[in-house]
Amino acid sequence: MEESSSPIRWPVVGALSLVLLAGSAAAHPLTAPSAPDDDSVTVRQPHRRPVFQLDIRNSIINHQLVTVPGLKLGIEWRGRLRTGLGVYLLSNGIPSRQPIPSELPAATTSELRLRYVAGYGEYVVLGNPRWEIASQLQIGVGKTYARYALPDGSLVRSPKRIIWLVEPSLTAQMRVYRWLALGTGVGWRQPVFINRFTQRELNGPVFYGRVKLSLGDVYKVMRGRQRLFTQQGLRRADW
Repeated sequence: MEESSSPIRWPVVGALSLVLLAGSAAAHPLTAPSAPDDDSVTVRQPHRRPVFQLDIRNSIINHQLVTVPGLKLGIEWRGRLRTGLGVYLLSNGIPSRQPIPSELPAATTSELRLRYVAGYGEYVVLGNPRWEIASQLQIGVGKTYARYALPDGSLVRSPKRIIWLVEPSLTAQMRVYRWLALGTGVGWRQPVFINRFTQRELNGPVFYGRVKLSLGDVYKVMRGRQRLFTQQGLRRADW
């Protein structure tokens, strides 16, 4: 009896084992779907990617709205930390309240000029593939000078002075496409290691808008590996 029952028992046990293994594989698949290694959408990503920004900074200096356009090139690390360099140029001179040198005519007017380069670091505090909030710190060094307009129409420049700038800010960004993001921010500009007149004129609130291009995604679009206006990875259903 034992010999005749043995051939029946093992196929049943084997069938049960196959069912259990199939159920286990369905509940715990051997390979779970994941984002590709070259995906640049997720906030946390396993690689670095270059980013380019048009950074338009505005400030109120001597009760006048002043625009300071800049260009930034940097590296984004794992979607959380960004570092790089920016170049800024004061777009227009601003009336200065600094004393006019005594050797110049009394009717002389003056305006302030500023140029500087800055290193920046930015950390994403909160965000998802579509939007984010980040803190940023810029430390810049450049030159500032006053340009004097004499009554006869001639121009005279003061000696250039080295100036250091510290600009902490809080930024917000929304990703429109995989390769394009728009952002804005508010902060404070604080000159250091400069005379008190220049420091008083250039310190103040900063508010800005920016356009950011992900150069890696731009390259993929140019090579035809990615659609220009794709929303893949940016929709909530894709997170």
